[in-house]
Amino acid sequence: MASGDTLIVFTALHSAPPASNFATLDERNTHPVLDFDPATDETIYFEGVLPRNYAGGGVTVTLMWMASTAVAGDVVWDVAWERHQDDAFDLDADGFAAAQSVTDTCANVSGELSYPTRAFTDGAQMDSVAVGESFRLSVMRDADNGSDTMAGDAELFKVEIRET
Repeated sequence: MASGDTLIVFTALHSAPPASNFATLDERNTHPVLDFDPATDETIYFEGVLPRNYAGGGVTVTLMWMASTAVAGDVVWDVAWERHQDDAFDLDADGFAAAQSVTDTCANVSGELSYPTRAFTDGAQMDSVAVGESFRLSVMRDADNGSDTMAGDAELFKVEIRET
């Protein structure tokens, strides 16, 4: 697969919530979105299989989001991978690699999308997920981070994973 080609796209409807402090499903003009609170770190998971056409050069994750009401301020997103290795990973426990952060400024009009990206190198940053393996992607709004200054909910619309 060529650099820049899309591997996977997740929508809000593909999400799976953790046991607590999860982003909540909402809609914006009939578009499903996930609401992330401005005062509490909230997380959501997406589960997938790394496509067999992945060439091993790392991936770039794009978070397509908008502000619920705000027209100024920054949001800090943390993204982490969890590998479900054959005959090695126990699904009864979490095992995410270290989160990678991206800070993005909301659009100056509520409802306009923003597309911040975060590159992950093949290997430890991706929890060494291999072609054809199951994985989980964690997306969290780091609301208690001093750089997260946007009031109101951040609404996650879609997540794209593409070859770097």
